[in-house]
Amino acid sequence: MTRDMVETDSAPNSPFYSQAVRAAGLLFVSGQVGQDPSTGKLAGPTVREQTRQCLKNVKAILEAAGSSMENIVTATFILRNPDDFAEMNDEWKTWFHENPPARQGASLPVEVEGLLVSIAVIAKE
Repeated sequence: MTRDMVETDSAPNSPFYSQAVRAAGLLFVSGQVGQDPSTGKLAGPTVREQTRQCLKNVKAILEAAGSSMENIVTATFILRNPDDFAEMNDEWKTWFHENPPARQGASLPVEVEGLLVSIAVIAKE
């Protein structure tokens, strides 16, 4: 099976992992944090602001791969504080009005200053 890496300057980059990997007709998007790629800073201090930026980053990566948010099959969100679920979910609902992807959640296993949420997805090409 071939694997192709997907990269875009419209989302944060890391030398330690690929933004996304294309394989078997799917796109595996690495966990995206609420970092604005143009400034390198977190989008804001709230989980809603960071969730919005996470999803903007996911969208940019999917579009760079020729896909879209509508093609997301499943998503995993990781919250620093489980009490932030309702606020994260309120922002989530603005992105997925109909036929939302399957989803699961977890708690962040590490503390990175200011980081409140991370979102990874698997989408169809």
